[in-house]
Amino acid sequence: MRLTSTCCTRLACLPSFLSTIMSYPGLTTEQMLRKDQKVTCRAGTRVAVSAVYMDLEAFLRRPDLLEDLNAFCQTHSYDALVAMTIFFDAHSEPVRQLAVFCPHVALRMAICGALERSHSPMLKLTPFPAAYPNLQAYLQGNTQASRKKLLPLLQEALTAYSESMKIPAGQPEAASSEQVDKGLDRAGSTLTPGLSQDEDDPPLPPTPMNSLVDECPLDQGLPKLSAEAVFEKCSQISLTQAPTPALSKK
Repeated sequence: MRLTSTCCTRLACLPSFLSTIMSYPGLTTEQMLRKDQKVTCRAGTRVAVSAVYMDLEAFLRRPDLLEDLNAFCQTHSYDALVAMTIFFDAHSEPVRQLAVFCPHVALRMAICGALERSHSPMLKLTPFPAAYPNLQAYLQGNTQASRKKLLPLLQEALTAYSESMKIPAGQPEAASSEQVDKGLDRAGSTLTPGLSQDEDDPPLPPTPMNSLVDECPLDQGLPKLSAEAVFEKCSQISLTQAPTPALSKK
């Protein structure tokens, strides 16, 4: 399908449009985290994964953040929280960041270790300074790795953590980092192919034919897309808008 100049102009405006509609004026931290959230669970361990559409630095500066995160996890019986911050920079390029909050040291080590060592996809994580206990923050170099791709990694980490917690009788001590690492290796080799799909996410509706052509009525209204899905599409568009040399006329 050929895109008109008007259509390209509209696509170029998407980053600023998303920054406007995804702001959080007046929302509490809990409301922000629940606005776009998934939950993954393995062997009774529950982890919330929330998409937060703002800069991680600004998110970490929210007043009483640590108390809010603790209350959020306790209220909803979550053992850990992964906040995926998403925003567009001054050049309309997508930026992704991660914050892992978990009061349980062994579980936090399992989650962070799985994300740091992941090769499918490779997240390209760089530690980000965060002056909070029980919280590890990262810059995510691979902006194409969305939450849908992160969920299988978390499921793998929870499986490894569950196995590392199965301590033989007569050995009551807590699991060591070596046990967690071994559990991650075993879980990685037995991860089922179906986990690469987000089971909670229904398939997106097909795009109406010529929906980007001028004067298309879209009689049935716009398809219901999550903010995460819209962001991912914008990221793909930004990568395909590199200038190409014009073909010479014969």
